[in-house]
Amino acid sequence: MFTNKLLLSLKDVRLKKTGFQARQNSLGPFSVDVRSDERIAILGPSGAGKSTLLQIMTGLHEHTGQLEFLEKPIRQMNAQELSHKRAFLPQQHDIAFNLSCELIISLGRVAREHDPDLIQIIKDSARAACAEHLLDRSYQTLSGGEKARVHLARIFAQLWDQKKGILLMDEPLSALDPGLQIELLSSILNFCQDRSHALVAVLHDIQQAIEYFERLILIKDGKILVDIPSQPPPSTELELLYGMRLERISRPGRKDILIPSIHGSHARPDEYHACDFQ
Repeated sequence: MFTNKLLLSLKDVRLKKTGFQARQNSLGPFSVDVRSDERIAILGPSGAGKSTLLQIMTGLHEHTGQLEFLEKPIRQMNAQELSHKRAFLPQQHDIAFNLSCELIISLGRVAREHDPDLIQIIKDSARAACAEHLLDRSYQTLSGGEKARVHLARIFAQLWDQKKGILLMDEPLSALDPGLQIELLSSILNFCQDRSHALVAVLHDIQQAIEYFERLILIKDGKILVDIPSQPPPSTELELLYGMRLERISRPGRKDILIPSIHGSHARPDEYHACDFQ
């Protein structure tokens, strides 16, 4: 289906049993391939395993199965090697020390032994993340949305001068107002397109997922329900995922949108028994 370069491959990968929380041991197996230029949104109800899948993709979670990055087992790659091609933006942005925002953004470049363009990359990354005016601020004085922008600038800086890498983002827009969400989502997509980076993001906004991403990975109860193109909008699968009815609204010249139906918020499971999600 895809002809661009394979970046990341998960084959029967699951969370390694740790002895904690039986719920965690049920996650997986996950089998996913990610290629250059792809835009993939991970959707699912709270507690479904979205963030865990994303963290497994980073190699940060102990796991079983086969996980390869750039055709190499990720366990054989050191942190410096990974940092040149893989950037991860988690949900939480807590930092113990009151550092300047400029210094935090520069941490995206910490694995470079020689970085003559560091200052300019920090400024350009901050501008792309709408955070240029925050460079001289102390991190602890920022709002939640401002902190999110600074960390977005940090991962922009990390992959600023790289090609064919991957950005893994966990709810990158959740702390932002609607206007800034669209502005930063556009910036993220342009950043990735200009560098042939793949983008994998956990989202809660169905419309953002179907309008701006080309693939949807739908997760429920720690399993992948379906890995499907975002167009045409997979309303039946999304209704099953969230247990709610959706209405499709057509817009001439633009992609259709899905909104919760006013005629019923819950879809009955027996309405979907004949669906084939393979």
